[in-house]
Amino acid sequence: MARIGALEAGGTKIVLSVGTPEGEVLEREEIPTQGPHDCVDRMVEWFGSHNVDALGIGAFGPTGVNPALPSYGKILETPKTAWRHFDFLSAFRPLDIPMGYDTDVNVACLG
Repeated sequence: MARIGALEAGGTKIVLSVGTPEGEVLEREEIPTQGPHDCVDRMVEWFGSHNVDALGIGAFGPTGVNPALPSYGKILETPKTAWRHFDFLSAFRPLDIPMGYDTDVNVACLG
């Protein structure tokens, strides 16, 4: 059974979950949105320990969602100063799995 990871990074909380392609949620955790150096390693470890086969990331914005641009996967000029210009998507590259990236609003609609 495929295990799909989902990450929704909102302004106040970050939701991590693992589910099936059919939409069944298998596991879920919430953490507060702190600076990237306070929580990104924890998120990468969480998905790594849950053996996900792919990961969808939705991030607060503004964020780079066009794969053709160098800003893809990066948080842009956000009021959250610790996150400005942080390469969010690249932080998950050590998982070595397929990943998608969009805004938190768009992934909520897709979900």
